[in-house]
Amino acid sequence: MATEQGGVAIKKKAAARSWILFDFKGEDTILDVDKYAIMQRVEIHARDLRILDPLLSYPSTILGRERAIVLNLEHIKAIITAEEVLLRDPTEENVVPVVEELRRRLPLSAAQNDADAPEEHESPFEFRALEVALEAICSFLDARTTELETAAYPALDELTSKISSRNLDRVRKLKSAMTRLTGRVQKVRDELEQLLDDDDDMADLYLSRKMATSPVSGSGAPNWLPASPTIASKISRASRASAATIHGNENDVEELEMLLEAYFMQIDGTLNKLTTLREYIDDTEDYINIQLDNHRNQLIQLELFLSSGTVCISLYSLVAGIFGMNIPYTWNNDHSWVYKWVVSVSGLISILVFIAIVTYARHKGLVGS
Repeated sequence: MATEQGGVAIKKKAAARSWILFDFKGEDTILDVDKYAIMQRVEIHARDLRILDPLLSYPSTILGRERAIVLNLEHIKAIITAEEVLLRDPTEENVVPVVEELRRRLPLSAAQNDADAPEEHESPFEFRALEVALEAICSFLDARTTELETAAYPALDELTSKISSRNLDRVRKLKSAMTRLTGRVQKVRDELEQLLDDDDDMADLYLSRKMATSPVSGSGAPNWLPASPTIASKISRASRASAATIHGNENDVEELEMLLEAYFMQIDGTLNKLTTLREYIDDTEDYINIQLDNHRNQLIQLELFLSSGTVCISLYSLVAGIFGMNIPYTWNNDHSWVYKWVVSVSGLISILVFIAIVTYARHKGLVGS
C-alpha cells in the first residue's frame, strides 16, 4: 500500500511542471502546477497545452486563442494573456536570458500606470511579451549560426588544402549541424510567414482589443482576470487607445504586422547566412571531387606508363629467352660480338616501342602533355 502511494506521489510530481508567472506590473512568481491548473487559469484546451510539452515534437507555433497566445519557439514555451505571461521551465539554461529580459521590459512605467495618461503609442502587454520572445529566439538562432560559421569556414578552407580523414569527419559533423540548424530556423520563419499572410490569424493575437470590446464585469467575467481598479482602468485606456485604430475595423493589424515583419526579416537574414554557408560547403565538395578526379586521372596515367613499360620489358625478355635456350647456334662459336648487338638492338627496340606508345596516348589525349 505504501509502495502504491509512493508511485502516485511520483506521478503527481512528474505531472507538475515549473512555470514562472509575470504580470503586467513586472512581478514574477514561480509556480509548480500541473496542466489542469494551467488550463483553468488561462482557459485553453488540452491540445493547445500539449504543444508546449517538451517530450513531444511539435514545430514552431504561435497560436491565437480567445484569451491567450500559445507560443512554442524552440526552447521558449509560453502562454501569453492580456495581463500575464506563463513561461515554462524558467531555470533552463537557454530560458534564463528570456526570464531576465521579461523582468526588464514588462513592467509598466508610472506614466503608463496612470489611468489618465495618454496611451495612444503604448503597445499592448501581449505584444511586448511576444516581442521579447521573438527577439530572444531570433538572437539565439543567429548566435548559433554565427558560431557555426566561425567553425565551418576555417574547417572548409583546411579541407581544401589537405584532404584527410580527420578534416573530412570534421566537415561532416559541421554539415550535419548546419542541416539541423537550418531546419530549426526554417520552422520559425515559416510560422512568421504564415502569420503575416493571414490577417485573421494576426487579429486573433490582439488580446487587449478583445478585452476592450467584451464585457469584463459581472458574472460573465473570466475567473483568470483579477478584479482590480488598475486592470479596469487599463482596459478602459486600451479601449480609448484602440478606438482610433479599430474604428469599425477589427482586422486592422498594422501594429502587429510591423512587429512580425521586423523579426521575419531578422530570421530571414539568419536563414540567408545558412544558405550561403550551404553553398560554400557545396562549392567545397565540388572542388574536392575535382581534386579526387584529378588524382584518379593521374593514377590512370601512371598505370598506363607502367603497362607500357611492362610490354617493352616483356619484348626484351622474349629476345633474352630465345637466345638463352639450349640450342646449338652457329654464332655461339667465335662470334662474341653477336651478344653485344643482340642486347643493344633489343634494348633500343624496347625503348622505341615505349616512346611510340606514350606518343600515341598523348596524341589521342589519353594522358596529359
